[in-house]
Amino acid sequence: MEIYQSEEQQVEAIKKFWKDNGNSIIAGLVIGLGGFIGFNYYQNSQIEAMESASSQYQQNIEVMNTNGEEFRTNSKTFINEHKDSSYASFTALALAKDAASHGDYKEAEKQLSSAAELAPSEEVKAIAQLRLARVQIQQENIDAALATLAKPFPEKFAATVAETKGDAYLLSGDKQQARSAYQSAVVAGGLESSPQLQMKLDDLAIAVNVAG
Repeated sequence: MEIYQSEEQQVEAIKKFWKDNGNSIIAGLVIGLGGFIGFNYYQNSQIEAMESASSQYQQNIEVMNTNGEEFRTNSKTFINEHKDSSYASFTALALAKDAASHGDYKEAEKQLSSAAELAPSEEVKAIAQLRLARVQIQQENIDAALATLAKPFPEKFAATVAETKGDAYLLSGDKQQARSAYQSAVVAGGLESSPQLQMKLDDLAIAVNVAG
């Protein structure tokens, strides 16, 4: 099962947003909450902290495919030291991807839960939760996957959530619930982002006809 491919571009877009807009967001929050007293000092220190975190994050990601052990060690240290940075959540997502690629789904679950907790936005949290559900499905832990998918998600994730529910129900053998979930995904516009959705529905129809 390919757990990560479908959201990879979205994650990259969110990373770019935080890199481009993180400083102005912090500035707006400081102005709104604390006025201008000490603002310049605070802003400069926060910009330096963000630039440092960004640099460390990029350097660490670069060794992900060349030195896995170093990547894992550095990533866990980075998360502990930068919990307030958006890059902590992105690092946890990367750790989860690395763990899943080695079949360590328990570690992937742990890191995806951490990514959701540390997420800088509802979109990043949604991506982490979707990946968590898919890892749980991979382990055939259907109840846990459905519980994860029952959590609140932004409306634009409705189709993906419904399709993933369908995958969970199908694996459990509940073809009726699977079909209903897939149809909900279609209604929510899932065919635009997931061409395989129609194939899943067609395969279910064939299976039902054969069984009948």
